[in-house]
Amino acid sequence: MATPITKAVIPVAGLGTRFLPATKAMPKEMLPVVDKPAIQYVVEEAVAAGLSDVLMITGRNKTALENHFDKVGELEQALLSKGDAEKLEKVKFSTDLADVHYVRQGDPMGLGHAVLRSKMHVGREPFAVLLGDDIIDERDVLLKRMLKVQQKRNTTVVALLEVDPSQTHLYGIATVEPTGDDDVVRVTGMVEKPAPGDAPSNLAVIGRYVLRPEIFEILESTPPGKGGEIQLTDALQALATGPEWAGGVHGVIFRGRRYDTGDRLDYLKAIVQLAVDRVDLGPEFRPWLVEFAAELDDRS
Repeated sequence: MATPITKAVIPVAGLGTRFLPATKAMPKEMLPVVDKPAIQYVVEEAVAAGLSDVLMITGRNKTALENHFDKVGELEQALLSKGDAEKLEKVKFSTDLADVHYVRQGDPMGLGHAVLRSKMHVGREPFAVLLGDDIIDERDVLLKRMLKVQQKRNTTVVALLEVDPSQTHLYGIATVEPTGDDDVVRVTGMVEKPAPGDAPSNLAVIGRYVLRPEIFEILESTPPGKGGEIQLTDALQALATGPEWAGGVHGVIFRGRRYDTGDRLDYLKAIVQLAVDRVDLGPEFRPWLVEFAAELDDRS
């Protein structure tokens, strides 16, 4: 019987250099997406999938993350005194959202190294890894489906997204075989950011993983790869081609809405896409956006 999954790991030690100077003193994960920091969307997704034990792999200057998920008594008291129940509820929601733990990554040696730092907390259980740059729309199921596939097949599971062939050099790309499920494939190989024209498919690995604990042993013996970092993709490749007892790797092909907040342009798109669908903002924002877009052609 497969071991129930209860823990989520979220690596958040990156410097966020693409967003400088905004991230000079503030973690990129705390940049607002409409009215919530990007990291809260990710934690909410983990909790919605049943994973309320959350470990964040942090680095220097990330104390704002800990403060966001901690109780702020003076702020709560101020809102209570004003009778602002709506804002008070939002503040308490992030405080009570999950049981959040923190461990420092130390040396910035890549995603694989960040995952390895979770070994003591995770133990000998399968666990989920969620990257903060990817926000999955709450109306579309991904992590729950991945957890279900892991429990059914007792395997390691990655999230796959079909991308334009011109974009494959930006991702880890999987070689796959079909299974009996339309949205599930068996991964037979992986390559990190292949050169243009060398990609084995257009199925890109995006920032959701459900890993068996065997990944730790593999990461411990994985040498630095591209960029001098320990690449999680290299460890997944070893699992995909490794012995049968390790469970192999399967992929869930995601066809829903994903918002990339790791790039400035995509970050702006994410805000607009999420805002237009908000019940409280969309009715006023959409007409303004249509009018604004119509005026763009008249601008020099």
